[in-house]
Amino acid sequence: MSKATPILVGIHHLEQRETDPSVAREPIELMIDAVTSAAQDAGNKALLNAGSVRVIRGIWPYQNPAKAVAEAIGCSGAETAVSAFGGNFVQTTVNQSALDIQNGDHDIIVITGAECGSTAAKAAKAKIDLNWADLPGEPDQRIGEDKDMRHEAERAIRLGRPIAVYPIMEIALRNQLRLGVAEHLDKISELWASFSRVAADNPNAWIRDAKSAAEIRTPSAINRPVSFPYPKFMNSNDNVDQAAALIMCSEEKAKALGIPREKWIYPWAGSDAHDHYYLSNRDNFYSSPAIRLAGNRCLEMAGVNAHDLDMVDVYSCFPVAVQIASRELKLDTTKPLTVTGGLTWAGGPLNNYVMHSIVRMAQLLRDRQGQKGLVTANGGYITKHAFGVYSSEPPSQPFQHANLQSQVDQTLKRDVAIGHDGNGVVEGYSVVYGPQGMEKAFVATRLPDDRRAWGVCHDPDVLMSMTKEEFCGRTVKLADHVAHF
Repeated sequence: MSKATPILVGIHHLEQRETDPSVAREPIELMIDAVTSAAQDAGNKALLNAGSVRVIRGIWPYQNPAKAVAEAIGCSGAETAVSAFGGNFVQTTVNQSALDIQNGDHDIIVITGAECGSTAAKAAKAKIDLNWADLPGEPDQRIGEDKDMRHEAERAIRLGRPIAVYPIMEIALRNQLRLGVAEHLDKISELWASFSRVAADNPNAWIRDAKSAAEIRTPSAINRPVSFPYPKFMNSNDNVDQAAALIMCSEEKAKALGIPREKWIYPWAGSDAHDHYYLSNRDNFYSSPAIRLAGNRCLEMAGVNAHDLDMVDVYSCFPVAVQIASRELKLDTTKPLTVTGGLTWAGGPLNNYVMHSIVRMAQLLRDRQGQKGLVTANGGYITKHAFGVYSSEPPSQPFQHANLQSQVDQTLKRDVAIGHDGNGVVEGYSVVYGPQGMEKAFVATRLPDDRRAWGVCHDPDVLMSMTKEEFCGRTVKLADHVAHF
């Protein structure tokens, strides 16, 4: 192996459960704390003398938080980087950092991120201005780029919130699997209950009281309907204050600093790709060519068969994301599909969740020497993807990375009709709830010429039927963006 072999040596997860938002620490403070604690985890503060500090973009006002972190930990001359928005960018940043270390560009790289969704929610309710720092400036590097992911046809019906989009894919998958409505609810609630049980055993998880499948699928005072078929307990939980940090270095640097061998975790391989940015252009809503091509390529480069993986953490913002990834990667679903408990139970700090899954994966790999784990990452609407294979043992060849975008771009890209008047066949839908109950349904249809078109239904009787019967495959008339059944 080359002396520039990249390894992960320092990890840390932290959370804040402050009831008073006026005294809670802000995200940049949590990042700095997480980074210094990651160096302590590795056993050497010299790791804070990093050549690059990289921050995952969050819901905060900072322009260059990486500079503030670098100055706080004593490496003010370090290169600074901030990622674009997206849950894929933690793993993408790790992939890039492994390559940078392997190529000799840096010998120590710090990666961190934090969200204070719980504090922000409390402050908004109490009408308190948090006065978080501005941290102006332009980072030296931007990792990824922010892309518009809403087609004009989707904007026309005001479809865009993940809580409305993911259920459309869930119902399309339900139809593809030929499951009844009740049977399907049982299936996805059992899946989420299995994640809840993992969270109960994860000391880093935000919610550690395990929920039963019946509790998860049944609406209640604490489990309100959000967008059928998902009640609150099947949605990502961003109402958390969590931060994490990773410190990567070269194997040579780790030896020079005396980092204990039992702390080392090797990234074996990584990959990236994105599906067609617009949901409307996808061939269907129940598959992901990017996951299939990039995810399986990552496993191939690592020389690992999906069924030989000892641990996996599949990105879990909503049940359909787990199911599609598991199908595309042919994962062994008799084994746990998460090491954290997922974004509902372990916590969903928006773009930074995967940093927590890598921290937990590294913790477990340290305890289970010789095992191998896969981490998957997802941004957008099952749109942007990144993958990584990790182990406590060195790989048989240098770290490998592949970008499968050129292959994904060759897959079918469906044309879209905007404001279509005429008949279509339903291929997916979601029923969205508001304070007074069911408000509307977003309906995706396939036209006779195989284009896709969208409509919205407000008929209360139809909305109720949609939660009890299968509407996929039915003919619907579209007129002025309204779906008439």
